[in-house]
Amino acid sequence: MATKSSTSKKTGTSTPAKKSNTNSSAKKKVEDKEKKTPAKEKKTTTAKKSNTSSTDKKAVSNTKKETKSSTRSAGSSTTKTATNAKKIPAKKDAAKDLRDLFVDAMKDIYWAEKALTKALPKMHKNATDEKLKKAIEAHMVETDNHVKRLEDNFKSLKLKAQAKKCDAMQGLLDEGEGIMEETSPGAVRDAGIIAASQKIEHYEIASYGTLAAYAKVLDEKISLKNLLDTLKEEKNCDELLSKIADTTLNTKAK
Repeated sequence: MATKSSTSKKTGTSTPAKKSNTNSSAKKKVEDKEKKTPAKEKKTTTAKKSNTSSTDKKAVSNTKKETKSSTRSAGSSTTKTATNAKKIPAKKDAAKDLRDLFVDAMKDIYWAEKALTKALPKMHKNATDEKLKKAIEAHMVETDNHVKRLEDNFKSLKLKAQAKKCDAMQGLLDEGEGIMEETSPGAVRDAGIIAASQKIEHYEIASYGTLAAYAKVLDEKISLKNLLDTLKEEKNCDELLSKIADTTLNTKAK
């Protein structure tokens, strides 16, 4: 009876211990799996990021290559254009120095001013705004003086006054006449006359400014004074035309 009792005690104490060990080992395995899983996910995420960044780098690299390629092609086309351009041979009577260029430019503007003396009366006749008509009248008188000043310049250089056709002025005058043909009489035509007149004024301002710079370098004092006086009048005329257009004419032409 004593032997059976001790055996049953041993058996009772040993069985629960085995179950406890089994459960604890199973828990450890589950925990180990749970710990390992995030690491795998991190590796996957990192790999994805790596692939994305490498893709972005390739895209940027391709863009840079395309930009360089387009720049090279643009540069090559410009080079081809420059290569195909031809040098213009000089005429027999081409200007040899600044004085020659100065005289040629004066012949040019002399023709332009004389042509303008014939064009201004047409503009005056087609204008309807009183302020515009008065401005044109005043500039007609000024233009006659511009012609006389240029003749004085030729005289001071001991040269005969000579006109050389000015293609630029001819084009501007043709455009002015075309504008009058393409606009109805009244505010619209007046606005067109001002636009054409100011293009002429801007050309003259550029021409007289350049001539004055040449005269200064060449120390032609008489020519310099005459050219600066004319330049001032051309600028004043341009400003007056702008005021006339801004105050009423452009609004009336709506």
